[in-house]
Amino acid sequence: MKKGNPRLIGIAWAAFVLLLITGMLLASFFLTARLYQIINLHPHAWLTLIVNTFLGLSLTGLIVTAGVRFARRRGWMLPMGAFGPIIEALEKIAAGDFSIRLENDFQDNQIVGELANSVNKMALELDQMENLRQEFISNVSHEIQSPLTSIRGFAQALENDQLSPGERHHYLSIIEAESTRLSRITEDLLKLASLESDRVRFEPKPYLLDQQIRNLILTCEPQWTDKAIDMDVSLEKVGITADEDLLSQVWLNLIHNSIKFTPRGGRVRVELQEQDGRVEFKITDTGIGISEEDQARVFERFFKADPARTRVNEGSGLGLSISKKIVEMHRGVIKVESRAGAGATFTVNLPKE
Repeated sequence: MKKGNPRLIGIAWAAFVLLLITGMLLASFFLTARLYQIINLHPHAWLTLIVNTFLGLSLTGLIVTAGVRFARRRGWMLPMGAFGPIIEALEKIAAGDFSIRLENDFQDNQIVGELANSVNKMALELDQMENLRQEFISNVSHEIQSPLTSIRGFAQALENDQLSPGERHHYLSIIEAESTRLSRITEDLLKLASLESDRVRFEPKPYLLDQQIRNLILTCEPQWTDKAIDMDVSLEKVGITADEDLLSQVWLNLIHNSIKFTPRGGRVRVELQEQDGRVEFKITDTGIGISEEDQARVFERFFKADPARTRVNEGSGLGLSISKKIVEMHRGVIKVESRAGAGATFTVNLPKE
């Protein structure tokens, strides 16, 4: 190629690198899919994405590195110029270094500049995925370790022969409560994994939504009567076509949360109405509220807006994440409006069909 055609060289290199990355990502997808089929493994959707991305980029890096070294030894390759930093960055990304960023000094070659921007964007997204993965693992470990520590501690305390029957019963009740909490965490994790991997059965059918919500409120009657909470219920007669079992988890979670974080003698209002072919469910409480900065994260996994929760009120931190996923499966929207110390309003908007 003559020196007077740098644009053609840039286009050729960009096309080659993009095709190579695409081919290796596709190859990694089919390889891992075949491997999972052989060993009968069904990993989480985000874990599959991370594994396929890492494998595809690793294969790309290995092929590019081997090809460059072979061409250099043969004397077939001229100095790579602008592509040197890009290939070096890809090699570092393939090795697991997602902090690499390329300086965009390629104003003379638009193709190379766009390729450098794409590499930077890919490295940034992989870095964010890695941070999310580490945070997820850390949160799971913390949530599981907490009840296990309590169970182990009180089980050791039960070995004391001098305990009174009352103390022994108290320790056993704590162990039972923590075992239940641990079971609930694992169940919620499995439920969320099934929802996000689209393996959960989704069976919409027509039914009366107001009747479902009324029955669930009555199911929770022991909780709100025990706290002398005033339940103000206003439900229009509304029919909907949806998965009744999945939506019951949404309503129960929102009702439980409102009761749990509303002080004794407070008030919870539940509303249901139909408007323009859509259904709106709204639950408002006079509880502790959610600060403005926490509202943006309230639907994240394991996020708990109230740092002062007691063991009795502590949940898995997955309920709202599960509710959001179920609502989105129904092509709906869930949102929160609140102020710290001034209660909260959760609104779910769903299509009727």
